[in-house]
Order: sequence, then C-alpha cells, then structure tokens
Amino acid sequence: MSSYPSTIAGPVEHELVIKKSRFLTHAAPVGSVAEAEAFIAGIRRTYWDARHNCTAMVTGLRGEQARSNDDGEPSGTAGIPMLEVLRQRRLTDLAIVVTRYFGGIKLGAGGLVRAYSSAVSECLDAARPVERRELTEVLLAVDHADAGRVDNLLRDWIAAGDGTMGDPDYAARATLRAWIPADALPALTDAAASWSAGSLVPAAGETRVVDVPAVP
Repeated sequence: MSSYPSTIAGPVEHELVIKKSRFLTHAAPVGSVAEAEAFIAGIRRTYWDARHNCTAMVTGLRGEQARSNDDGEPSGTAGIPMLEVLRQRRLTDLAIVVTRYFGGIKLGAGGLVRAYSSAVSECLDAARPVERRELTEVLLAVDHADAGRVDNLLRDWIAAGDGTMGDPDYAARATLRAWIPADALPALTDAAASWSAGSLVPAAGETRVVDVPAVP
C-alpha cells in the first residue's frame, strides 16, 4: 500500500433516499482548498433550495488539511461523519457535498450520522480511485521508426508491473517516458535491452509523487 493517501479520478454523484429525505452526494478531486471551496460554492448555488448542503474536504499530499460543515444539521451529525469516511478510506485532495431535501420524517442524531456516512460511502464506491506513489521517471530515446513498437512494449511492461506512462517528446528522436518504482529500473533495463538487441538503455530522471490509476 502506498504511504500517501489516494484520491479519485474525476467527479462522481449519487442519490440516496432514507425515510423520504433525499441525500444527493457530489464528490470531486481538487488541487487546493480554494478549488474545494469553489466546488462547494457551485453545488450550493445549484441546490440553493435544499434544507442542507453539508460538506467535507481533505487536501494536501498527506491529507494535512481537513474541514467540514454541518450546514444547519445538529452539531456532529453530518460534516464530521462525512469527513470520517474520507479519513477511513485514506483519501485526500477531495471535496464532497451532501445535499439533503427533508422528507418530513426526522431521523434522529444516530440516523443522521448513518445517513450522511452512507451517502458518502456509496458515492465513493462509484468513483475510480487513483493511488499516489513515489516513482522515478525513466526516459527511452528511440528512432521515430521504432517508436510505435517500443511504445507498445513499454506499455505492456508497465501494465504487468507497477507504474504509469508519461507524455512522450518528439524531436530529432522520440523520447518515451514512464514512471516506475526505483527498484524496478534494473528489470526495465533488461527488458529494454531485449527489445533492441542491447541498444536501448533507459535513463533515470527525477523522483516524485505520481498519480497512478488503482488496479481493480
């Protein structure tokens, strides 16, 4: 498991009905507190007529910043339970809003905690998780005539292991880019040699934290 919290690949929404109350959940990946606040403000404008728009956000590479808001629900029955779901799932750079349209039946404090927790959990179940890992950049410079073949071989190698493709550069030669664990570099070096009769040697670049789609 990565030492860094995960996030999600894109926005997701979900609806849950409990005792005639509608809980509409919207979650989105965000890059900062300001971006999270903008997302929340947009949801509140869209659902201005709802009784409550309760929120939770976690931001920062290690989830250093966290905020929540009950938006009129009894203290501790909405925002904090929502935030706890994000914490339990080790998620960061994520903002979530649960909009409640009151159905006329009171749920009680315990019922509210369960409802808001379930609304967030079910919404996140539909999201595509993205893991964050400390990976090393590797560059493979190849002739344009060989770029397509080597690109396919590199993608297959990455798919069978642990890493992700980066964006290639095309100049006098094609430079293919991938991000892999540092300890996988010798294996890639051996693989690249086998693809090219020994002429292709990966060059290691910088090491940084990279978003990698989670394996189902």
